[in-house]
Amino acid sequence: MNPGPRCKVAIVGAGPVGLALAIDCALRGLSVVVIDDHDSAKQGSRAICWSKRSLEIFDRLGVGSRMLDKGVTWKVGRLYRGDEELWSFDLLPEPGHRMPAFVNLQQHYVEAYLAERAAEFPGLIELRWRHRVAGVAAGAQGAALTIETPHGPYRLDAEWVVACDGARSTLRRLLGLDFAGQRFEERFLIADVELDDDVPSERRFWFDPPFHDGRSALLHKQPDRICRVDLQLGPGADPDLERRPENVLPRLERMFGHRRFRLDWVSVYAFECRRLEKFVHGGRVIFAGDAAHVVSPFGARGGNGGIQDADNLAWKLALVASGAAPLDLLATYDEERIAAADENIANSARATAFMTPKTAIEAVFRDAVLDLARDHDFARRLVNSGRLSQPASLAGLSLQTPPGDDAPAGFPVGAAMADAPLAGSDWLLNRFGSGFALLAVAAEPPPGLPQELPVVRIDEPTALLAARYGKGMFYLVRPDQHVAARFSAPAAATAIVAAWRRAQGRSR
Repeated sequence: MNPGPRCKVAIVGAGPVGLALAIDCALRGLSVVVIDDHDSAKQGSRAICWSKRSLEIFDRLGVGSRMLDKGVTWKVGRLYRGDEELWSFDLLPEPGHRMPAFVNLQQHYVEAYLAERAAEFPGLIELRWRHRVAGVAAGAQGAALTIETPHGPYRLDAEWVVACDGARSTLRRLLGLDFAGQRFEERFLIADVELDDDVPSERRFWFDPPFHDGRSALLHKQPDRICRVDLQLGPGADPDLERRPENVLPRLERMFGHRRFRLDWVSVYAFECRRLEKFVHGGRVIFAGDAAHVVSPFGARGGNGGIQDADNLAWKLALVASGAAPLDLLATYDEERIAAADENIANSARATAFMTPKTAIEAVFRDAVLDLARDHDFARRLVNSGRLSQPASLAGLSLQTPPGDDAPAGFPVGAAMADAPLAGSDWLLNRFGSGFALLAVAAEPPPGLPQELPVVRIDEPTALLAARYGKGMFYLVRPDQHVAARFSAPAAATAIVAAWRRAQGRSR
């Protein structure tokens, strides 16, 4: 078993997270080898709801327009009790955003678009299909993978290995890592159904619907006249029995009534809320996406959280690999993405407790909230059918420079930037590339800034941009478009440079 040439980064798993990370690394000049034990992008819908923040990341990677063109755009959610609509909500009520609140698009399309985009980087991205990791040995200078293929085994040496190989991660098992958390016994039927007639482009969730007594149901529209259906089954459901067509079809007939439909895909699942204690092991093996953390599908926090993992990791890997930042910058991936994973897990667990109460007290609380939600806004805020994915704030974490006590109000430090229209037909996020930058909003940059820190000047901001960012303000923007620091004009170049160094892990 002869080793091949040593590579910079080996990515295990060619799902959306692994492919997004590969493209992001390549855009930064970092070469990667992607290993997957399948022979192409996998079929089946699986993840379908892609959030505004993920769409902005996908757009930077070069596939955002294709996803918008193919996917179903939506922002309205409706909540029902029985056949009565309790209330509806708008996830993006304000104007001035290029990307919608959500796009529904089957995961196999996303994987195909990303794989085609990855093929545009010959020499930087190598996709190796039907290659399976059988062993891993990590050391201080890198890791060695034992790879099995239809043509025999080989060894792949890499300076870094990133496990993006899903909830049943082979690398996690090979390293013997504990995946701590909670498994929920409640089972759900998930199905893709092709309908002959159309349904609205919105999220619909039912508590105790007339077609599925005593349980919950969720409906999402997808492209190709496909609808995603989730039906709660209860903790005692037999997965093999429940997925049989003779048991699935009557449930769908009760749901869709007179509409003609065809069952396209079906599965039964019980979900978990788990994560690794650490995402970075020995500085050389790193976990992302479902390999690092898993949550329930309600809230669309799994796939979107994984894409934000890749967004957080790629620029740090590139800086460390080039020698521009110390190795311990990768420790901030642990810090920042563990905080995000904990937020997602907490939201997921709360949604589960509300949707499937386990005690009499939880059931009384849920029913009282639903009774009050008919007429009272305060109760509607307590209804929980899955809090929809939002980008995690990095406020208070080590790479961010908090504003001083006397700092004027502005866009919050640690938050992912909000897009805004510019004069003409451009958008704010289009002005930012793959590196650090200083945003100057109606403010003259101070002398003495290093040439390596580009300045994005918006001398005449639109009303929406000014409302979101203020005037006479500077924002230090990270490569993942989170705000690392905020200053009001005039600001000293030394203060901006100090925040820039801190955000690179060079001075904390």
